[in-house]
Amino acid sequence: MTESKTSRRGLLKGAGALALSAPMLPMLKVLPASAAKADTAVVVIGQTINSLDIHRKGTNRPSYQIAVNCYDRLVSFGTKTLPDGSLSYDYSTLKPDLAESWITSEDGKSIVFNLRSDAVFWDGSPVTAEDVKWSLDRAVSLGGFPAVQMKAGSLIKPEQFVVVDEKTFKINLIRKSKLTLPDLAVPVPMIINSKLAKKNATAKDPWATEYLHRTPAGSGAYKVARWDPGQQLIYERNEKWTSGPLPGVKRVVVREVPSISTRRALLERKDVDLSFGIPDKDATELASKDGLKVTATPIENCIYCLGVNLKFDAFKDKKVRQAIACAVPYEEIFKAAAYGNGVKMWGGASAKPTDISWPQPFPYSTDLDKAKALLSETAFKDGFEVPFAINQSLSSWMEPTALLIQESLGKIGIKAKIEKIPGANWRTAALVEKRLPLHLENFGGWLNYPDYYFFWAYIKGHLFNSSNYDNPEVKALVDETLHMEIDNPEYAPKVKRLIEIAFEDVPRIPLWQPTLSSGMTSDLEGYEFWFHRQLDARKFKKT
Repeated sequence: MTESKTSRRGLLKGAGALALSAPMLPMLKVLPASAAKADTAVVVIGQTINSLDIHRKGTNRPSYQIAVNCYDRLVSFGTKTLPDGSLSYDYSTLKPDLAESWITSEDGKSIVFNLRSDAVFWDGSPVTAEDVKWSLDRAVSLGGFPAVQMKAGSLIKPEQFVVVDEKTFKINLIRKSKLTLPDLAVPVPMIINSKLAKKNATAKDPWATEYLHRTPAGSGAYKVARWDPGQQLIYERNEKWTSGPLPGVKRVVVREVPSISTRRALLERKDVDLSFGIPDKDATELASKDGLKVTATPIENCIYCLGVNLKFDAFKDKKVRQAIACAVPYEEIFKAAAYGNGVKMWGGASAKPTDISWPQPFPYSTDLDKAKALLSETAFKDGFEVPFAINQSLSSWMEPTALLIQESLGKIGIKAKIEKIPGANWRTAALVEKRLPLHLENFGGWLNYPDYYFFWAYIKGHLFNSSNYDNPEVKALVDETLHMEIDNPEYAPKVKRLIEIAFEDVPRIPLWQPTLSSGMTSDLEGYEFWFHRQLDARKFKKT
C-alpha cells in the first residue's frame, strides 16, 4: 500500500534586533521583499514562537510550524486545489513521507512501514527504524499534549513500536482505529535524529528536551539557520530532502510583528511576501489591492468560543452557563470581530441534533429576558463579578468580542473585567493550568471527526478542555466512538447524544466557525492551508 485515498543574511542579522512598530516602519526598508532574491521569502506573523520542539511541555501553537517544516513523519496528507485556486491539505488522502509504503495486517492488529532507502538527516546520517522508534517512544513518554495526541490514535506505549530491520518499522495496535494512520500524519509524531539527540541527552533529561528546544535535528525540507526568540526565525532549505520536491525558495525569514497595523502596512508596501493569519477585516479590505492576493479557508472542526470554567463557583451551575449563552450578542460579534467571515454557530433550531455534522449551530440566540430568567433561578440571581481573559496575540478578534460580551453580561448583572494575557503565556494559563474563569478560546481538532473534537475539548484533564468540564457520560461516549468506524450503526446515535449534551451543558459557548486568512504578494506561490493553522513553506516559490 503506497497511498490510501550572504549578504542577505547579514542584513537579516542586523535587522533582527529591531523592535517592530509603526513608527519604525521606514527602518524596515533594510528588508523589503521587493529587494530580496527570488530564493528568499519574508513572512510576518503576529504570534510568538516559544520553542523549536513540539514535544516540550508548554510549547505553544505558533511553534508547531517547526515540526512541519523541519521534520518528516512516516506519512502525510495529500494536497487538493480549492475552488478559488488555493491549495489545502486533503484529509481524505494519505501519502508516503518517510515511509515509501506500508501494509496493514489482515487481522488489523499491526502496520509495517518500509522506509525510504535514500532518506537522510541534515547531518547526512541515514534515517533508520531505530530513529523512528526513539522518536515515537519520545512522543508517547514525555506526557502532556503530545502523549494525548498520540493516544487519540491508539499509540500509547513504547512497546507498540518495533524495529524489524534498519529500514522496516512495525506498529502493533492495541485496537483497530480509524484514527491511527491519520494520527501519524499530524505534526506530533515527527522523526528525530536519535543519534544526535542521544549525544545531547543527560541522565536528568534522557529525551534531550533542552537540546531540541533550541536545536532541531530533523530530515525535513528546511533547517533552522537562526532563531532570535521574540523577533525572528530563519529557515534554510535542506538540499538533501527526499520526502518531496525541494522547496522553491532557499530561505524563509519569519518575523514576529505583534502590531496588526504594522503587519498590514508591510504587506501593502510589499516589504514582505506573506502576512500569515491576517484579521478578517484586513482579509476583506486587502483582497482588492493590486499586486496582492488573499486566501480565506474555512477551518474544519474548529470553533471560536466563550469558555466558562467550572472551577469558578458560579459556573458550576448549568443554568448560569445557559444564561450567559442567552446573553451573548452573537450577531454583533460576528459583524464586528469576524466581518461576516465564517459560519454562524448560534440559532440552532432544536435542542436535539438531527445529524452528526460538526461543528453545527447551538440552540441559543441573544435573549436577555431569558438570560435574566435563567439567572434568577440560581444562587447568583443578583449577579457576580468575574475576570474575563483574552489572548493579546489574538486581539484582532478577541478584543472586540470580549468588549461586546462584557457589555451584554453587564445587562444581566454580571460584571466581567477584561484581562489581557501575553500570547507567550496564554497556553500555560488557559490550557495547561486551566485557571481562567471566563475566557475566549479557538480550538480546532486536527482529525476531522466530531468525537475527536470532544476527546480534546470535553474530557477532564485533556489540554483543550479549558473549562474543566467533567461528565462521565461524555467520557463513556467518546471512549466508545473515538475508534469506531463511522459506518458502524451505533456511531451516529452516540455522536448525536454527545452533541445534545454539549447543547445542554454549554461549558463552551460557540460563537462562529472561523476561516484562516493570509495575504501575500502576487508573485508568491505554493501557500497551502493546513488543519494545524501554522505556516507550511515547503511548496513556496516566487515568480
